[in-house]
Amino acid sequence: MEDAYQKAQKGMAYLKSAIYIVLSNAPEEGLRNVNIGRTLGIYSGHIGHEGHIPRTLLAIMENEGIVKQNSSNKKWQIIKYSG
Repeated sequence: MEDAYQKAQKGMAYLKSAIYIVLSNAPEEGLRNVNIGRTLGIYSGHIGHEGHIPRTLLAIMENEGIVKQNSSNKKWQIIKYSG
């Protein structure tokens, strides 16, 4: 079971890293969930629930303080720190 857990964690890390790269190269106003998911080929799910994969990962990254969603346009951006 440890091997499966480690593989899952590594996969999550790779996906989060890929999202970070996509957002790093995005326009200043950011990208919508659908654009991020389609760019990475992970915009899927059953009818009416497409996009759960990228949305879940974005929520995790938001809780980690890495990304934020603009509430007015629903676009995601990297949180830039000045320091």
